[in-house]
Amino acid sequence: MKQLLLIRHAKATHHNDSNDFERPLTPSGLQDAAVMAQRLLEHNIIPQAIISSPALRAETTANIIAEHLSLHKLPTDMLIYEAKKDDLLKVISGLPDKYDFIALAGHNPDISDVIDRLTGEYKNMSTCAVALIEFHADNWQQISSGLGTLLFYDEP
Repeated sequence: MKQLLLIRHAKATHHNDSNDFERPLTPSGLQDAAVMAQRLLEHNIIPQAIISSPALRAETTANIIAEHLSLHKLPTDMLIYEAKKDDLLKVISGLPDKYDFIALAGHNPDISDVIDRLTGEYKNMSTCAVALIEFHADNWQQISSGLGTLLFYDEP
């Protein structure tokens, strides 16, 4: 069995002088990431590892959650940032099988879309929202559309 925790990055700045890739989290975004990490702890939702987009806002969100939950950090993946229709599914199917429970921090609309594709349940992920999906699969390569069950959803 595999479990995937999808995380939309926390609230980021929209300053005109920042390019999209370099947008930092706002103070409320930093706080929300810590709050959501605490909620995950309270619900005993603790992945073994976390992977994220290399964009500053997603990587910062992943770092905060990894620190609070003592998670192993996987290398960032540019496909999470540049995601097109099937890119997140490619990232998920390529996750290392030595982990049965992985968190993935990314961006909308891709995070919301992949929840819908994997579970058939649409969630419009607000900033720093989390969604836990379970798959009856032995390896990540078996993960495909419609095979997941949404077990938990929360947002700040």
